Amino acid sequence: MTTRNKMYFYFHNDNETIENLKPLFSLAEEHGFEVVDNAKKANIIVSIGGDGMFLQAVRKTGFRQDAIYAGLAREDESSFYCDFNLGSFDDLLDSVLKTELEVRRFPIITVQINDGTKFHSLNEVAVQSTIVKTIVMDVYIDDELFETFRGDGLVVSTPTGSTGYNKSANGAVVDPLIPSIQVSEVASMNNNNYRTLGSSFILNKDRKLTLKLKQEGNVHPIISLDNEAHSIQRIDNIVVTMDDQVIKTVKLKHNSFWDRVKRSFL
Repeated sequence: MTTRNKMYFYFHNDNETIENLKPLFSLAEEHGFEVVDNAKKANIIVSIGGDGMFLQAVRKTGFRQDAIYAGLAREDESSFYCDFNLGSFDDLLDSVLKTELEVRRFPIITVQINDGTKFHSLNEVAVQSTIVKTIVMDVYIDDELFETFRGDGLVVSTPTGSTGYNKSANGAVVDPLIPSIQVSEVASMNNNNYRTLGSSFILNKDRKLTLKLKQEGNVHPIISLDNEAHSIQRIDNIVVTMDDQVIKTVKLKHNSFWDRVKRSFL
């Protein structure tokens, strides 16, 4: 059995928060866990807060493939990634201590900008105009031109990211058990001169999506990965792929993805 005994807490590092979390640190130690101050030493990474903090925890710790992530939401926060809240920390510890730990596996996407640095994303990557002007992109699927998009931007999401920005852009909510990439339009132009599909579409994980930006006076688009924006002087192309990398999270019984969708939207 793999030993899971080194726990790292990711949270807003201020004196008040630290003081409030001391009972959690003590409880973890009472259960035989070592609370470490460096995420690289941990095999369990716990975020304190809602989905935003969970996404930051995953990003700032490098999308660890050899660690288990868990999210503790506050009592008044709803969350898709956090199965537990501050009042049920005991349940989280008990779940981790089980010999056969039940985990969820969330697929992530890899984003390469300008044939250079590669980034990962658990939710989505969004490409948008930052000026009062449409952005134009040629959309390629497996290196074949599919369409030319003109509008405010495109959102490329994972299944778990489908409930966020993607949903607000009229995209579909996708079961996380289906590894896939979804592309949704943001305010596309469709008339006699410009034509796009006009709806979101979903690609199998083995597909490659390439967005080639046309430099028509809009050389400073904004690209955001999850909840973090990146300012890049000039973006020529963006390649989005998905492989077998996943983020593993502690699973709470009787709290499926669709249970959370129901609580959040219905």
